Amino acid sequence: MLPITGFYAGLLALILVALGIHVGIQRARTGISILHGQDMNLATAIRRHANFTEGVPLALILLAALELNGASRGLLHGLGAALVLARISHPLGLQHDNMRNPLRGIGAGGTTLITIIAAVALIWGYLSK
Repeated sequence: MLPITGFYAGLLALILVALGIHVGIQRARTGISILHGQDMNLATAIRRHANFTEGVPLALILLAALELNGASRGLLHGLGAALVLARISHPLGLQHDNMRNPLRGIGAGGTTLITIIAAVALIWGYLSK
C-alpha cells in the first residue's frame, strides 16, 4: 500500500488534467490539430503540459520507492507537498515572452531538487544497509 504517494499522485493527476484541458481549449480556439502552428499561446500550453509529463512521473516513482522502503511520513509529505507546489508554480511562470518569471524557476528548480533529494535518499538507504 502506498497511501501517501497515492494521495500526491491524485493531486498531481488533477493538475495534469487541468493542463491537458487547457491545451484542448487552445486547440479548439485556434483550430490547430497538430503541433502549435506558430500560435505562441498554444505553444505555451503545450510546453506547460509537456514539462509536467517530463518531470512528475519519475518524481512519483521515487516517492513510491521511498514509501515502499519505509521512509518517514515527514519526508514523504515534505517531498510530495513540495512537488505539488512546484508543479502548480511552473505553469503559472512559464510564459513564451518572459524567460525570467520566478514561478518558472521555483517550479523547475523545485521539481529537480525534489527528484535529487528522493534519489539520494534511496541510494543512501541502499548503501547504508
